[in-house]
Amino acid sequence: MGSKNKLKRFKENETFANVFQPTREEVVGGTFPLKGKWRSDFFKNDNPVVLELGCGKGEYSVGLAKLNPNKNFIGIDIKGARFWRGAKTAIEDSMNNVAFLRTQIELIEHCFAKDEVDEIWITFPDPQIKYKRTKHRMTNAEFLENYKKVLKPNGLMHLKTDSEFMHGYTLGLLHGAGHEVIYANHNVYKNEGAPKEVTSIQTFYEGQYLEINKAITYIQFRIK
Repeated sequence: MGSKNKLKRFKENETFANVFQPTREEVVGGTFPLKGKWRSDFFKNDNPVVLELGCGKGEYSVGLAKLNPNKNFIGIDIKGARFWRGAKTAIEDSMNNVAFLRTQIELIEHCFAKDEVDEIWITFPDPQIKYKRTKHRMTNAEFLENYKKVLKPNGLMHLKTDSEFMHGYTLGLLHGAGHEVIYANHNVYKNEGAPKEVTSIQTFYEGQYLEINKAITYIQFRIK
């Protein structure tokens, strides 16, 4: 994507009512106004709040929101030019149950109050395979502790990935730490039983993986 195109998207994002781009200072300083008030001040309902972390183009957030009109979805990514597509689609389709937040995943405890979130989806994260990149792996113990701070006690976690490494690493970590693995599937399109949200929504890249017969995996779990 050219820098001119990026700039255009950044500018358009600023006009979207469903996009929030707080500064780091605002978030860390505790002045982000929607913390603890996403339901009352933005969605204007009492429906469950579901996050998609590292939402990329926002395809999954929008797909989930279409499948579940009785839930509120928030796609989170640091790259606003990416989720511009999802935000624009949501506006064009008059969807009022999906929003986008531009911030770092590490800062979500500053953007959401304790127990404000019902579910978290992590879709196709970078597996960060090199050992020294472990700290950036989105299902490592530190990240899970962070998610726990905003999730309701029985809140659900979902990991959908094309990385066998990420799938195996996460399963091992969950079992080792005594977290509750509710469902695991190492090839959702070959083995039946995956929730409809897993198989009925496909991102652009997922379509490409499937064309080369790459297995898509899924884990549903709770952090204890």
